[in-house]
Amino acid sequence: MSSIEGIVFNIQRYSIDDGPGIRTTVFFKGCPLRCPWCSNPESQSPAPQLQYRYTSCKKCGTCAGVCPNGAITVTGDGISIDRARCVVCGTCVRECPAEALTVKGERMSVNQVWKVIRRDAVYYETSGGGVTCSGGEILAQPDFVAAIFKKCREEGIHTCADTSGFGSPEAMRAVLEYADLVYFDIKHMDPRRHEELMGVPLDTIIDNLRLAAGSGVDITIRVPLIPEYNSSEENMEATAAMVRGIAPSAAISVLPYHKYGANKYASIGMEYALDELRECTPEELDRTRAIFEKHGFECTVSK
Repeated sequence: MSSIEGIVFNIQRYSIDDGPGIRTTVFFKGCPLRCPWCSNPESQSPAPQLQYRYTSCKKCGTCAGVCPNGAITVTGDGISIDRARCVVCGTCVRECPAEALTVKGERMSVNQVWKVIRRDAVYYETSGGGVTCSGGEILAQPDFVAAIFKKCREEGIHTCADTSGFGSPEAMRAVLEYADLVYFDIKHMDPRRHEELMGVPLDTIIDNLRLAAGSGVDITIRVPLIPEYNSSEENMEATAAMVRGIAPSAAISVLPYHKYGANKYASIGMEYALDELRECTPEELDRTRAIFEKHGFECTVSK
């Protein structure tokens, strides 16, 4: 299994937001969902992408001069990338003196990922931490995730699967086999609205939540709270009732909307659609917490 490969766009060490203790979070590339508020747009495409940080650019034109396909031109604001002509060969990345260009997405083997994970084994042990696989959507690369988790279990390292729940039941079972904890996102309870916003059906996600609940693995339901999209009292009540019926022992974590990832969109040639959307009010957060607590759940609200 150590030779199995997958596509990763980041490995974040010393993470404290992706599970208990100090963790290493492996971010997988590729996601079938298209949530308008996605804070990792570079995770959506399964293919490597060229990312441009204009704040680092020196406008020297080196990248334009070495691009074999003529996909880069220098402008008054920095550079312009013709994404249709760019083949993400990495030549510009290697030559950029300001390191303003990077390739997001790299094929890695389980062994290569493990070499990064094991560097912080002492921190996992002393903090009660471990390894989290996130995305993108990990169910799009289930064998790769399962192989990483299997290696972690052999070494006594705690594992957390962070998923939207959208994937085949076989993929869900493969990941659950070696997971100690599942972070399971629930975004909307109206099937029509769910498919309209995320681009995928809700029933597949609910079916996989049943699988997770029946596996005996600890579950935390994560609820992104997005004003004007899913934050209504009706939707939160429906979410609480559904989880109570399927995974009554789960914990609830509410994730208030933020714009931390908005600048990433332009850097990979995408447009962010929610520039005008406000953040959640304290009243909305308190009301949402109260709804879940009323249904008997332990509920936390992230900052």
